Amino acid sequence: MERSSENTRDTRENDSIKLERPLLGKTAIITGASRGIGAAIAVAMANAGARVVVNHRNSSLQAEQVRGECERLGTDAITVQADITDKRQVLRLMEAATELGLPSILVNNAGTALYRMLEDTTLEDYERVIGSNLTGTFLCTKAVLPYLQRRDGGRIINISSVWGISGAAGESVYSAAKGAVIAFTKAMAKELGSTGVTVNTIAPGAVDTDMLQGLTTEDREIVQNEIPLQRFGTPTEVAEAAVFLASPKAAYITGTVLRVDGGFSS
Repeated sequence: MERSSENTRDTRENDSIKLERPLLGKTAIITGASRGIGAAIAVAMANAGARVVVNHRNSSLQAEQVRGECERLGTDAITVQADITDKRQVLRLMEAATELGLPSILVNNAGTALYRMLEDTTLEDYERVIGSNLTGTFLCTKAVLPYLQRRDGGRIINISSVWGISGAAGESVYSAAKGAVIAFTKAMAKELGSTGVTVNTIAPGAVDTDMLQGLTTEDREIVQNEIPLQRFGTPTEVAEAAVFLASPKAAYITGTVLRVDGGFSS
């Protein structure tokens, strides 16, 4: 009877650990993770037990700080410099990630915003925004598939935007890129369903990151007043949504767009 009680206690303790750290034993790659939403996702996934690959393009100091935060939470983390618009660098990123184990989770977060009327937008602007938001998502998804399909129930989480749903004046190219990410997500969810890999999108609204720094004080007030919750979101709130979609609780969710926008697009 004593042994039975000990086994029951051990089972309860293991179940508690799984609830507190639902990503324990998983390896997560987060692109554009040196700051903002990407950094918050890296830290949140580390807190949930995942081993974390902190990708950055040219922000090594900030990426190292994020890595340190992840390690202080008791998990392994590495930084990998790679431009996600370059196929060879993306392949190197995926290979480097295996230092922590086969990747189980990919978060396509890296992206560039552009606040500019179409008449003032150059072809170079267009190619830069499409490249970082859409081409990078395509390349990283394609490169990670051989790894995810060797795991039981891999996760791909793409970071889009509410502008990809509704569009925004002065952000036509950014809206187009993020809308394409949503369509790509839905198509890949259908394509990968039989493999057990889920593909979902998070569409943040106005989140208080560097991307809002281009707005004037007046513009910030206008946007904030249009949000039913009357405030900007935080990177941590987006990160918690990503942890949920990566967790076993979201095993039957795929092809969806999770709006984290304070009701802005309702």
